Amino acid sequence: MFETAQRIPARVQYNLGVLVLLTGATGYVGGRLAPRLLERGYRVRVLARDANRLAARPWREQVEVCEGDVGNYDSVRRALDGVEVAYYLVHSMQADADFAARDRQNAQAFAQAARAAGVRHVIYLGGLLPRDGAPSLHLSSRAEVGQILREATPCTEFRAGPIIGSGSASFEMVRYLTERLPVMITPRWIDNLVSPIGIRDVLRYLVESAARAPMGVVEIGAPPLSFRAMMQMYAEARGLKRRILKTPVLAPRLAALWVGLVTPIPNRIAVPLVEGIVQSLVADASRAQELFPDIQPMSYRAAVELALTRISERAVETHWSGALGAARTYTLEDWEGLIREVRTVLVDAPPEAVFRTFCSLGGDTGWLVWNWAWRLRGAIDKLFGGPGLRRGRRHPHELLPGEAVDFWRVEMVVPPRRLRLRAEMKTPGKAWLDFEAIPEGGRTRLVQTALFEPRGLPGALYWYALYPIHRVIFSDLARAIARRAEQEPSPCMSRSES
Repeated sequence: MFETAQRIPARVQYNLGVLVLLTGATGYVGGRLAPRLLERGYRVRVLARDANRLAARPWREQVEVCEGDVGNYDSVRRALDGVEVAYYLVHSMQADADFAARDRQNAQAFAQAARAAGVRHVIYLGGLLPRDGAPSLHLSSRAEVGQILREATPCTEFRAGPIIGSGSASFEMVRYLTERLPVMITPRWIDNLVSPIGIRDVLRYLVESAARAPMGVVEIGAPPLSFRAMMQMYAEARGLKRRILKTPVLAPRLAALWVGLVTPIPNRIAVPLVEGIVQSLVADASRAQELFPDIQPMSYRAAVELALTRISERAVETHWSGALGAARTYTLEDWEGLIREVRTVLVDAPPEAVFRTFCSLGGDTGWLVWNWAWRLRGAIDKLFGGPGLRRGRRHPHELLPGEAVDFWRVEMVVPPRRLRLRAEMKTPGKAWLDFEAIPEGGRTRLVQTALFEPRGLPGALYWYALYPIHRVIFSDLARAIARRAEQEPSPCMSRSES
């Protein structure tokens, strides 16, 4: 095992050419960490499974991108060439059966590659563990990952509780439960203590640690409070009156299903979130205070107010739904053999206006037409374990590759011409919705294409059974996009449809 500093380590004297490897850059924390490392003068290399998902990030041209998987030794070893500091911000937040084995395999491959590459410092963000009783399976897995990294590499493992910030899963869970339920009947663990921490403070710890020697395990967090107090403080910040009634039952699984029903958080993520707070999770932040005296974590109330401000300003940098994790995915590579519905509308507006309009679909804007039908489809999807519509979107107008839009995910966005959405709702096949804005004689041809790759006979039956409904909804959607685009200031002519 590598020895770590037990007292305040001296800052490593580094120059601005230090190369840092960042994993998890498409996730909630990693997507915010990258620009802050660049601001400090670090050279940043990103390891990502799909480089296209980073294409529209404002910092993309300032980083080097290596495509690869953290579980593949060879790809990690190549990415670590010349790296001094490596951030491991990868873990499963899925309630599938093999997540622990997958996390273990990924950590072992990464640790072996980091050791072979001679990385000076590996920095890992894990989770707090309960003082009494056995931790949940997900917290146990995160602790195991930390142990693997610490035993094989010079490592700092930050252990944090619920991260509070605009777009974080923990914040969104508190937000939607409090906003939507004036009276809440809760399990007895509602009064367990937890140590939340603002995303701003998490990022400060991560950035500051790059210039230090490895520190081993460091617990971080704001002053502890109960989950009941977290919801009550949120309600106070929003000017809401809420009543919380505690029952003597524990029922973490039932509570997780309820969270999945009421909030945008899908069941597969709600389960580990809820199971993680069934026991008290209180940080012993004394060592963090000793090592980082300049960082005084903001209170939970301050973190909530800052998150609400960011949301009102439409300044949410990253969102929990932007990370794919280990979820199965697919991309559209060949249109041959797919069922296609193509609609075109000639729009009296420039391509930029048409592009902005179809890139604003979903979330609070809705789908312009037949919103009750979209909501019904989302409810059915949620019932069968899909994401439903409640994931919404990070920003009302801006889209980045890989981001979620209700039950779609952005597969391609090419301003100001094209957007392709990939369906993540439960279907017997694979589906896409593609939009193009093509200049044509001073106007714009909107091309809207729905594509479906059926899975066997059930898939074909599904498509043709819904075709009469899709025909009406998608036709109305194309016309509504055209009308909305024409409302933007631009020279107006007449519109025709083909």
